[in-house]
Amino acid sequence: MTYDRLVCANCAAPVSEGRCPVCRANRERLQQEGFFGGLSGVNPMALIALLAVLIAAVALLAHQTA
Repeated sequence: MTYDRLVCANCAAPVSEGRCPVCRANRERLQQEGFFGGLSGVNPMALIALLAVLIAAVALLAHQTA
């Protein structure tokens, strides 16, 4: 989901239109930090690689304890 689909609780207009000061402030904040906060700058391939390493570590631990 992107911020252009969010509705302002203050004026009931789409945040992307920036009709009220609350909309404009939130639109600026979302544009600066991305919709998911700090995760917008993370490389998806790095996340997949991290997940693969975690799965391999869990499988190795399970194998050693069995």
